[in-house]
Amino acid sequence: MNPEDFKRLETCLQEAAEILYRNTPTEELTSFESIEKAVRTKMLEQVSPKIAFFLSNKSQEQNLAENE
Repeated sequence: MNPEDFKRLETCLQEAAEILYRNTPTEELTSFESIEKAVRTKMLEQVSPKIAFFLSNKSQEQNLAENE
């Protein structure tokens, strides 16, 4: 990953973390274990599906372009 992309990714991840934090009940942020569980849940429910959908679409676009 080039330095520009790395910096942009860090910025986006920080912003995403702030949004997820604002939308997580404080009782889920009381211990390392509960924080880890909250992060895992948010990743599985909200982040990973969006990334998978994006990557799937990019793959399909690439396959279509190669077949033309």
